[in-house]
Amino acid sequence: MPMTTDTRFAGGAAAALFGLSALLAGTAAQAQDCANRGQLDGMYCDANEDLVADTPSDPSKLSNPDTLVFAYTPVEDPAIYEDIWEPFIAHLEDVTGKDVQFFAVQSNSAEVEAMRSGRLHIAGFSTGPTPFAVNLAGAVPFAIMGSEDGRFGYKLQVYTRKDSGINEMGDLKGKRIAHTSPTSNSGNLAPRALFPGLGVVPEQDYEVVYSGSHDQSMLGVVAGDYDAAPVASEVVDRMAERDLYDLEEVKIVWESDPFPTTSYTYAHDLDPALVEKIKEAFFSFDFAGTALGEEFSGVSKFVPVTYQKDWAVIREIQKANGVEYTPQGLAKE
Repeated sequence: MPMTTDTRFAGGAAAALFGLSALLAGTAAQAQDCANRGQLDGMYCDANEDLVADTPSDPSKLSNPDTLVFAYTPVEDPAIYEDIWEPFIAHLEDVTGKDVQFFAVQSNSAEVEAMRSGRLHIAGFSTGPTPFAVNLAGAVPFAIMGSEDGRFGYKLQVYTRKDSGINEMGDLKGKRIAHTSPTSNSGNLAPRALFPGLGVVPEQDYEVVYSGSHDQSMLGVVAGDYDAAPVASEVVDRMAERDLYDLEEVKIVWESDPFPTTSYTYAHDLDPALVEKIKEAFFSFDFAGTALGEEFSGVSKFVPVTYQKDWAVIREIQKANGVEYTPQGLAKE
């Protein structure tokens, strides 16, 4: 699983949640007339129905700060990541002609609140919190770390032994299927959200057995302890690289569209000319030989994404699990 997918709150989350709630209440009266808003907060509009906040049409409401503030998703040791991001920040400064300040956020709520209040201009939001940033803070996702050929993220894959007799999702009925743990996104929540649409309802159509991890699920399938298992592609790929199982013994019966990792976003009210410079900086940055490239192995560049298309599977999973895009919903991420 990507490090950013299951990021939890660090210290100060309660205070940040209170601050975001107060900020939302304080700006409710500023809601503009808008033909379409969708799930966006009242201070934003989505006239073109691309699910993200529109750029203000009034030039006086555009932001073009002398210093850009950049934040990466909350991590255990922000100081280390400030050093890791230093080569990229230098590149961002060169391309935009702006000073850039790294902002070490302590929680997902604090990061969302900072962008909503105008104190944060460019940010990496974790997979799950991204829809909250879009709807509560006017964040516009535009980039993600990917490989040279443009691929990014990971997939949910259902593995079984080649001799299991399972050839399609309907064949899981009546079987013993390994999920990883109750809180795992790709190992449990995503299957529960996505499989019913494929004609298979976990617990109802097959027995769910918690293995404890993606590794254990895969090894259990190989050993015959489980009939099949939904697992994260990046985990089983690493296992294959370490020869922990024989590729000839297993097969994939279904896989999802790619699940995105951290989204890189800009604040919706940035001047469009500045946004183009920011995008240029991201898409021209070379990971090779940098601390960033060493930290995030398997990626070589930023690739373009859209929230509407590339976060569709995340929105579907969150909807199925009753997630609401409110400060209180964000606190559960």
